[in-house]
Amino acid sequence: MNSEPVQNEPVQNPGSRSTEHTLRTFVEFFEERGHRALTGSSLLPPPGDPVLFTTSGMHPLTPYLEGLRPHPLGRRLVNVQRCLRTTDLDEVGDSSHLTVFEMLGSWSLGDYDHGQSLRWGFELLRDGFGIPVERMYATVFGGDEQVGPDTRSLDIWRESGLPVERTRDENWWSNGPTGPCGPDSEIFVWTDPEGNPPQGTPTTDDRWVELWNHVSMRYRRHADGRLEPLDRPSVDTGMGLERLVTVLQGRTSVYETDLFEPWMSRVPQLWDLDGPSLRLVSDHLRSAVVVLGDGVRPSNTGRGYVLRRLTRRLLTTLWRDDPEHTVGDLPVELVEHTLHHFRQSTDSDVVRDQLRAEEQRFGRLLERGRRVLARRAYHGPLTEQDYAYLHDTHGLPRDLVDGGLLDAR
Repeated sequence: MNSEPVQNEPVQNPGSRSTEHTLRTFVEFFEERGHRALTGSSLLPPPGDPVLFTTSGMHPLTPYLEGLRPHPLGRRLVNVQRCLRTTDLDEVGDSSHLTVFEMLGSWSLGDYDHGQSLRWGFELLRDGFGIPVERMYATVFGGDEQVGPDTRSLDIWRESGLPVERTRDENWWSNGPTGPCGPDSEIFVWTDPEGNPPQGTPTTDDRWVELWNHVSMRYRRHADGRLEPLDRPSVDTGMGLERLVTVLQGRTSVYETDLFEPWMSRVPQLWDLDGPSLRLVSDHLRSAVVVLGDGVRPSNTGRGYVLRRLTRRLLTTLWRDDPEHTVGDLPVELVEHTLHHFRQSTDSDVVRDQLRAEEQRFGRLLERGRRVLARRAYHGPLTEQDYAYLHDTHGLPRDLVDGGLLDAR
């Protein structure tokens, strides 16, 4: 490895580091190589899909990746897909986790092989985005009892001059206990805030950050664990836009990039919040705008409940510091900035009206909750039966009861 210090600094000139330029560079790179760009990247999955929100770039393409039917745009595709995940909701507020994010994806539906995908991926990172070779590391599947090691990817990375680490569980992708699966190869980038030279490997030093995953989707796993080769192997790649921009702009947090600059500059002018609270409020407000922009409205079930939960989590954080805080102060420019970035046509006034209405509903719930807790005269720690009664009878979830806003008890 290179022993000279490698600073965690921007890798190209300022204009080429912007999020919009990054998006264009990615899509145009693959369009020049025969890929058709997908449109309609809504958070809402196709009709009949049981999942509430799209959670990955490949999610809408699953039937085509399995070879069940041909895609109308052909066998080479590229996309920017907005996604929503609630699995890491409790982590939001740190430097990296987001509720709504975007995935950059490229796909070969039975066309070119995994090796070609790796070569193009390396070319784009090195030449298109200007990431130094000495800041990259690759991992490949090392083999297990059913499938041998991925020597093809290993050879390609060595030919490219990248160090390679062979793993087992970390480099096998699956879409659940059954369904399409296969070995993958991940590209990592060194991101040390102190400018120390690369050290260790991706599995031994967390300063190596995974940037891009290339999956060789060549098997279908059955319920008994048996692997059946797919008639038409495909390639699925996914790279988080926010993480890529963080690297390209030389930042240590996604909240320091141009994606969040309007939020991180305006929100502190409205509300005095500590760092984690500022990040949580900014993320949840931004995510709520995107969900509303895709036509979802607050409710007690399904997608509407996810939106309601996001809104009430951010209001709980705001009101914990000052009960006079209100989303009615949210500048229209922040809403419009987010709707524009996500290419949504919903009117900004509609979004702001929905947020204010949900704030009023939450305020009424708090008042009712305080009366209930005072009337029941709870003393000492609440029991599981208490929590169940408050939730099932009065609609007071546990995190709200314990959140400090119902201080009448």
